[in-house]
Amino acid sequence: MPDEERLITSGFRTGDDEQEQTLRPKALRDYVGQEPIKQNLRISIEAALKRRESLDHLLLYGPPGLGKTTLAGIIAAEMGQNIRITSGPAIDRPGDLASILTNLTDGDVLFIDEIHRLSRSVEEVLYPAMEDYALDIMIGKGPTARSIRLDLPHFTLVGATTRAGLLSAPLRDRFGLLFRLEMYTCDELATILRRNVGILHVDADEDGISEIAGRSRGTPRIANRMLRRVRDYAQIRANGHITREIARLALDMLDVDVLGLDRVDRTMLATMMDKFSGGPVGLDTLSAMTGEDATTIEDVYEPYLMQLGFLVRTSRGRVVTPAAYAHMGRKPLVPPEANGEQISF
Repeated sequence: MPDEERLITSGFRTGDDEQEQTLRPKALRDYVGQEPIKQNLRISIEAALKRRESLDHLLLYGPPGLGKTTLAGIIAAEMGQNIRITSGPAIDRPGDLASILTNLTDGDVLFIDEIHRLSRSVEEVLYPAMEDYALDIMIGKGPTARSIRLDLPHFTLVGATTRAGLLSAPLRDRFGLLFRLEMYTCDELATILRRNVGILHVDADEDGISEIAGRSRGTPRIANRMLRRVRDYAQIRANGHITREIARLALDMLDVDVLGLDRVDRTMLATMMDKFSGGPVGLDTLSAMTGEDATTIEDVYEPYLMQLGFLVRTSRGRVVTPAAYAHMGRKPLVPPEANGEQISF
C-alpha cells in the first residue's frame, strides 16, 4: 500500500505539517507523557538559565511520531531562544552545515532531524562546532591550502533519530544529554486528545476519545491523525458528535482494528503464518513478500508488534507468537522454532 494512502505512517504526510503545528504544545507544562525526560529537562534548563549559558547538546531518539520535534521546539521556547530546523538528508555538503552554523546567534537551538543520515564529511565539521564552538575551514588547494578557525556562537544542538544504532560513536559521545522517548499509554493519549479536541473545536465524549486512544499504537501523531479522520466521519454521519460507536465505525472503515493494527500489519502477520508457518522469516524475505521496504518494517511495523507481544526477533529471523495467532483468529500449524530449539514466549 502506498505510504500516502495509509493512516499509519512513519512520518508526516501532505497537509499534516500545518495541522501538527497547531496541535503541538509550546511549553513543557503542556507536554503530556515522557515524565522522566521532562524532569531532567526542567533541571537542565533552569540550571542553564541561572548560569546564563546555552543548554548542553541533546540527542532524542525513539520510534517516529512520539514528539521529538515538538520537544525541540519546547526546549527553545523554555530557553527563550530561536530554533532553526533542518534534517540530516538536507545537509549534503560541509558547506551547507557551515552556512547554517555561521548564521546562528548566541543561545540558538539547532534541530537536526534524522541526524544519523549525516554524511561522514559533514560530521567532521560538526565535531569542533559542538565541542569548541569553532568552525575549521580550508582555504585554497594543494600546497597553498591552509586551515583557518572561525568562532561560532554558543548554540544548542538537538539531534533526533529513529535509529540511534546507526549514529557514529564519535558523534553520539559529543551529546551531553541523551533521552529515549517511549511509547505512550492509552491514558496519556486520551489526555492529548482531550486537549486537541478543544483546539480543533470537535464535539467528542470521553468514550469516543478513549476508543481513538486505544487504537493509536501508543503514538501521538497517529492519534491526532485518527482524530481528524473520525471528526470528518462524525461531521457527515453523526452531526459532528464523536461517541465510542462513531469512533469505532469510522476506524473500522479505515481498516484499523481494536489494537491499532491496519491492513498492512495484518497482511504481514498473515504472510508469516500462511507461507512460513509463523517463522523464522528473514527481514529481506519479509520485505520481498509484503512489498514493503525493510527499513519501514523495522521502524514502523515491528516496534508496535513487538510491544504487543505479536512478534519476536531471533538470530534466524522474525517469529510470530501465539498471541498474534489468537488476535488473528488462527491456530498455529507448526510450533515456532529458532536454531532448532522451541522458543519460549
